[in-house]
Amino acid sequence: MKKDTHPEYHIIDVKMTDGTVYQMKSTWGKEGDTLSLDIDPTVHPAWTGGGARLLDTGGRVSKFKKKYEGLGF
Repeated sequence: MKKDTHPEYHIIDVKMTDGTVYQMKSTWGKEGDTLSLDIDPTVHPAWTGGGARLLDTGGRVSKFKKKYEGLGF
């Protein structure tokens, strides 16, 4: 394997939306960093059967709806 061609693979904490924290190996961030998820398998409609609603943390969904409210979305 060539040196310096692959990203560093290390352990990070992944914080789910319900506050549960899991340790996983990743190339994201640095060793010991915490990745907080807005949407995870415990709330995503693909795994829950479609009952959950999308969290609009950045205002993008509401901005889209406002922009196109006259089109019947």
